Amino acid sequence: MNARPASKIDVANVVGHFINGVDVADDNRPEPITNPATGKVTRHVAMASQQTVENAIAAAEAAFPAWRNTPPAKRARIMFRFKQLLEEHADEIAAAITDEHGKVLDDAMGEFGRGVEVVDYACGIPELLKGEYSRNVGPGIDSWSDHQPLGVVAGITPFNFPAMVPKGSCGHIT
Repeated sequence: MNARPASKIDVANVVGHFINGVDVADDNRPEPITNPATGKVTRHVAMASQQTVENAIAAAEAAFPAWRNTPPAKRARIMFRFKQLLEEHADEIAAAITDEHGKVLDDAMGEFGRGVEVVDYACGIPELLKGEYSRNVGPGIDSWSDHQPLGVVAGITPFNFPAMVPKGSCGHIT
């Protein structure tokens, strides 16, 4: 796609990247977000430069040691707060899905509800991280698993279910 001059685009309508608590928007390659139901350009998305991606990775790597050492119960409280915020803003999120994907509002709300279920599952992190132990799986052999955070990951996810499919360009395996 051709780059669009930043001077013709209202920067307030550019969807950027949230890195290390700061909104970051590369203004050199904005691409239009078009509502497929109307054909109208509603905003622009800032395509990330290599430097922006490297900054996101560095921020995730810097945050990882503290997150790795955060007790699972505290992680769960963070996820429950995230779920609460999602539920408080359900109408706004569903409207954004409708605007960006051309879905009818009922479909967007259904997708949103499924996304909240995924977050709800993650709220059970203390139970999920317990691992398991099996005695005598073979002669003189015991088996166990120990779940530990691994580090920074990247994901490429479907565009058509933004609230349902967990994603993030950079994040952590919990």
